[in-house]
Amino acid sequence: MNLTLTDVRLFPRHHDDPAVDVEIADGRIAAITPSRRNDRRPDDGRGEDESRSHLREESEHIDGRGRLLLPGLGDVHAHLDSNRMGQTFRPHTADGTLHGYIMNDRANWRHGERSVRDQASYAIAAIIASGGTRIRSHAQIDADCSLDRFAGVRDALAAHADVLDAQLVAFPQAGIVREPRVRDLLDAALSEGADLVGGLDPLQYDRDPVRHLDIVFGLAEKHGKGVDIHLHEGGSAGAYSIEEIAHRTKTLGLEGQVTISHAFALHTNPESEVRRLVELIAEAGISCTTVAPSKGALPLRLLAEHGVAVGLGEDGQRDYWSPYGDGDLLRRTWQLAFTNSFRHDEDIEACLDVASRGGAQVMAGTRPAGLPLTEDADFGLAVGAPADFVLIDADTVTSAIMDTPRDRDVYKGGVLVASGGRLLGGVR
Repeated sequence: MNLTLTDVRLFPRHHDDPAVDVEIADGRIAAITPSRRNDRRPDDGRGEDESRSHLREESEHIDGRGRLLLPGLGDVHAHLDSNRMGQTFRPHTADGTLHGYIMNDRANWRHGERSVRDQASYAIAAIIASGGTRIRSHAQIDADCSLDRFAGVRDALAAHADVLDAQLVAFPQAGIVREPRVRDLLDAALSEGADLVGGLDPLQYDRDPVRHLDIVFGLAEKHGKGVDIHLHEGGSAGAYSIEEIAHRTKTLGLEGQVTISHAFALHTNPESEVRRLVELIAEAGISCTTVAPSKGALPLRLLAEHGVAVGLGEDGQRDYWSPYGDGDLLRRTWQLAFTNSFRHDEDIEACLDVASRGGAQVMAGTRPAGLPLTEDADFGLAVGAPADFVLIDADTVTSAIMDTPRDRDVYKGGVLVASGGRLLGGVR
């Protein structure tokens, strides 16, 4: 059955922007026409022809009631194996160092009130209900947990495959060189369903950047998989790692298959050095993700100027690393705007673009095409685009981000999958 949404406002910038009707067929946007409820219907070249009229007659009709239609959001930097959402609140006990966070998580992850699979499913339900239609999750692999956490996240994502686009990263949270057997465990995970191989601070944590990156890229080449590396390294250390990652990406022909997460070197170096690093990233076809940290915003405008895909994630949610995070991707979009000190509507709208289309481009390994979101038939809200979107009651895009209304209808491929803050069908 096809679907027609009547009286919706497509990514509006003003509260009185005219409504449209959106027709959906085979999971994609088939037509966008001025709504019959508008007092005036200007001729914009998209009038209803006989075939469209027939499509309307065969469609289920949903009254949009003047709500906003926003693109589906994505959490493209998640850690579904360590969240504690919905569990008894637990005081924070890590010591504030990277190694301390890692070891504190290792000491406590087995004490959760749900299995890894069930807890990951709980978080997935919250993410989808908030408007999320895609997730890229890291799953910890180390000498302590082996593939246990990886298997739990893999199975949870598989259980939601009909309502979610997903990718899974085999992530060596405790390093590769300093942890026994991790290289072989990563190799096994890539054979058992991982889409990408991860890495972590090859210079400052593993203390052997060449060997660390040789293993990561060697496994990617062996399995024909992508790469997603956590890079908390700042200053010259981070610059060195970016240079090495870009070199390997180009040498192995992995354009579009490599992501640098966090990329703190892009806010801890002089402006001229940051520009040089962004040029290296763009030339190699590398994408970036950010979690909108309280310190160290990515240079979003500079990355956009160079055609680098940037996606947004939540990192963890109420886990052993931090009590923050609740699975709400619209709220995280607010955080992205806030941590960048954005005030103008066009800048705040650009944050929603990162949270929606940007994440889709990261997962697809595609550079931004430079099109307005409402003209992008691949990842946006134009005719031909996947019908992944959110209906929400707000005046404008910016007001939706500022107010983050809880009542949202979430559609995946034109099918309603979540409403009123709940995944339809319950937690799987």
